[in-house]
Amino acid sequence: MSDADTPGLAKRNSRLITAALTLASVILVAVILALFLPRVVSYEDVWRAFRDLSWLELAAVMAAAVLNVLTYGPSLMAALPGIRYRPALAATLASQASTYIAPGGPTVGLGIAFLMLRAWGFAKRRITLALGLVTVGNQLATLAFPPVALVILLVAGGRNPLLETVSVIGLALLLLLLTLVVFSLHSESLACRVGDAGAAVVSAVLRLLRRPPVGWSGEDFARFRGEALDLLRKRWHWLTFGTLAGHLSVFLVLLVTLRAVGVDGDQVSLAQAFAAWSVVRVLGAIPILPGGFGVVEVGLTTALVGFGGDEAGVVASVVVYRFLTVGVPLVCGAIAGALWRRHHPREAEELRATGVPGT
Repeated sequence: MSDADTPGLAKRNSRLITAALTLASVILVAVILALFLPRVVSYEDVWRAFRDLSWLELAAVMAAAVLNVLTYGPSLMAALPGIRYRPALAATLASQASTYIAPGGPTVGLGIAFLMLRAWGFAKRRITLALGLVTVGNQLATLAFPPVALVILLVAGGRNPLLETVSVIGLALLLLLLTLVVFSLHSESLACRVGDAGAAVVSAVLRLLRRPPVGWSGEDFARFRGEALDLLRKRWHWLTFGTLAGHLSVFLVLLVTLRAVGVDGDQVSLAQAFAAWSVVRVLGAIPILPGGFGVVEVGLTTALVGFGGDEAGVVASVVVYRFLTVGVPLVCGAIAGALWRRHHPREAEELRATGVPGT
């Protein structure tokens, strides 16, 4: 493709992204308003929960929600050197918003982020590496939270059979994922063999589908390994910080909302709230329904009430929490998807001026 075709391609991609995010917003809002919310709690109960909040409590809840949105960008900044905060935030929000379109949404989200970053001038290899590291980091964090929550809960003198079960499963999956990562990065020769084997398997599947074989080999995978190790050596601490900040800010929204609606520490302690949230975080990550709708609400409500939370307060806080951590990022993601072209010219110029390869 020639350079002359790039603006036209970027414009078409922009229209597709905008249309997809707008459609996702409309569908999700319609489903929540017409089908989901009335089954969980009446609009009157939700309004009463908001109405009873003091200005200070409302400000605290909104501040936590804003902080959650602002933490969407740092992990991508750590994994993709050269990108500024605003475009990193826009790409991550747009990607997250698109995951609510259909089951298997994370794949759609990665595709949206790839298109946006590619149009901004980043090389395909760097984008693939960055998105891969961010995805693996998020999975590791999600699986690590239940064992950590179990330890905290046991230290605080509590127990929960469901948490113990999920913790064991999460720990096993965490160790398996870490083993696969270490195995893939162990040596260059091993990476070549793994890459060649993977290319052969994927090419065989593509032949059955009457598609051409893949264009990469074990040498490409080994080169990818070297780039990943180099990036991790330099920026692992920033990637860890960005990943943890993105996840824990979500929990902060839940905790602040619980306290604001009157579910205090005597009903549900900090350790119990974190335990419930970490378990549901794992269950919600299973790509059965977009965004874990239904699973998260029912699971979180059941766990918090089981720990001793007042049912009316827990239900109201869960509804508000889900609106703030899904609805608000969704709207922000749709806006980011609609306005992402405004970041394009300056981003591309900065990349060229600094001599970043692959632009």
